[in-house]
Amino acid sequence: QVRLVESGGGLVQSGGSLRLSCAASGSIYVTHAMGWYRQAPGKQRDLVALISHDGSTNYVDSVKGRFTISAGNATNTVYLRMNSLKPEDTGVYYCNADIATSLLSRSHYWGQGTQVTVSS
Repeated sequence: QVRLVESGGGLVQSGGSLRLSCAASGSIYVTHAMGWYRQAPGKQRDLVALISHDGSTNYVDSVKGRFTISAGNATNTVYLRMNSLKPEDTGVYYCNADIATSLLSRSHYWGQGTQVTVSS
């Protein structure tokens, strides 16, 4: 089994910064990609940022230039640095990992979510 543990959410004023962390553990053979999704109240869960095994990154347009996703020095960790936060960034942020637990088994795993609230 694979487990994702997130931390770093909280309440911040508009213009402030937060850093989210996610660590994956368990029977991991290969981590293909890790990313962060956001779910605002009453809305669907959408991709915010993604980092692939080769280090390439992708961002939703609304966070480009403000958010940075990076891999940690420890294996299977990922961070999301969020600067210049806006009230519309408010939501529950979920870590997602595309992980193979063997040559024949590959799935997406989710963390429990961490709340980010940006006040105006």
